[in-house]
Amino acid sequence: MRLFRSGFSAFLCLLLLLGLFALLQPWWQLPPEWDPREPLRLDDRMTPITRWKLQRLQDNPAQCLALLETAEALALQHTPLKDYTPVAGCPLSNVVRVQRTSIGFNAPFTLTCPVTASWLMFERQRLQPLAEQHLGSPLARIEHFGTFACRNIYHRENARRSEHASAAAFDVAGFTTRSGVQVSVLRDWNNEKAANKSQFLHEAQAAACDYFGTVLGPDYNAPHANHFHLDNRNFGFCR
Repeated sequence: MRLFRSGFSAFLCLLLLLGLFALLQPWWQLPPEWDPREPLRLDDRMTPITRWKLQRLQDNPAQCLALLETAEALALQHTPLKDYTPVAGCPLSNVVRVQRTSIGFNAPFTLTCPVTASWLMFERQRLQPLAEQHLGSPLARIEHFGTFACRNIYHRENARRSEHASAAAFDVAGFTTRSGVQVSVLRDWNNEKAANKSQFLHEAQAAACDYFGTVLGPDYNAPHANHFHLDNRNFGFCR
């Protein structure tokens, strides 16, 4: 927790310094991914400012939906949803229904717009290139365990609500490439006989930490042995 606070404080200082410099030196043009004044784009390189912009989408549904609309049709098929309460005690807001991205899924899912934006950026900027590098082909399909579950963390009675209770978390269990190579988080995380699959999973999890506030995997605890948990609750909690 101390490391998390230290990193977040350093980020805030950087943000303030960049903003101050930009105000005092209007002639100096920051690259869009470093300029706090520029709207977020799905192709923006990941920087501390880009991560800050992703966090801000949680409080600006209209801006988030507009961002998703910039994705080409082949990169995202989705339906914005009105706020609703599918289960008593677990209202959903700022959510979309995702049918597919550049990758197909074992089932459509409902996910908050900001986490969807994080996924799209992660998918196109890091996940697909890593698949081509280690598996020899882009990804065609992802197996997931869902996004919404009206429950507390680990189903504990006195615990806080899980990010899944607001459809703000995505659990990814497996991958299949266009050439038919299958990769399972459970089977291949430490698969010495298929080192390329293991390396893909380790590097994919590490890369996800740049795009999501919280990333949990097999080395975190037993409940995550078979999937990656991705959400934006924290700022750099990667285990």
